Amino acid sequence: MRLGTVMIDGRRRLAECDGRQWRIAGHEKASVLDVIAGAEVTFDGGEVRIEDAEVTTPFMPPTIFGIGLNFRDTVIDMGWETPSTPYLFPKLSSSVTGPRDPIVVDENITKRADWEAELAVIIGRTCRSVSADAAHEVVFGYAPANDISARDLQEQDGQWVRGKGLDTFCPLGSIVTADEAPDVDGVRIRTWVNDEIVQDGTTADMIFGIPQLIEYLSTWFTLRPGDVILTGTPAGCGDFRSPRRSLRPGDVVNVDIEGVGELSNPVVSPLR
Repeated sequence: MRLGTVMIDGRRRLAECDGRQWRIAGHEKASVLDVIAGAEVTFDGGEVRIEDAEVTTPFMPPTIFGIGLNFRDTVIDMGWETPSTPYLFPKLSSSVTGPRDPIVVDENITKRADWEAELAVIIGRTCRSVSADAAHEVVFGYAPANDISARDLQEQDGQWVRGKGLDTFCPLGSIVTADEAPDVDGVRIRTWVNDEIVQDGTTADMIFGIPQLIEYLSTWFTLRPGDVILTGTPAGCGDFRSPRRSLRPGDVVNVDIEGVGELSNPVVSPLR
């Protein structure tokens, strides 16, 4: 199953995609988060062709856990030491935006906005102290994500809340359920900026795999339905290039997570 949210007559509606069309939920107030939490939903509220659908933000996650420095080639790219435990940071729920929505870069706030294509893991049930061996039991599904980062704010603060949490700095795509997802231990992650490929890696390069991340996070925190884990990004981010490259209004960022989904987000200036 692929779940998302589409706009119908100006209203957000839960929908299921079968590869050709989006089937709309019969109950107007049903949401993606309801399905993640286990609600029974029928998709008999009409159909919209994929090419005609206005797909928007799938849902607002209760908590977003970001994992930094989790790809070996990225650690080399940055010149950092390989972490011995997952490098954890928060990503604000209010930063989430849709798979086709604009990324708003206010150059009065940041001049070093960067891209980070990531595989997002969606938690499916409340859990604590989950072993790596049992981690698959608490995964609802997967989605493409882009952990947009204001590198200058990260440097100024010494921690990452502002740099990671600005509005629209977390494009998130529709969700493919775990039972229909590919083997996520080796999926390809690619990013294009203005049709130039800038990231091309695979989740096989992760330092800490998804089971280990779930075990680690659930040791310290209760995980809840709809929580999102951003699992890290491969090498190729703009801030670690020579010369440095940053996102500017007018750019378009495309992300493809093999077998999981795609994002295509224009970069725009804020409305004044």
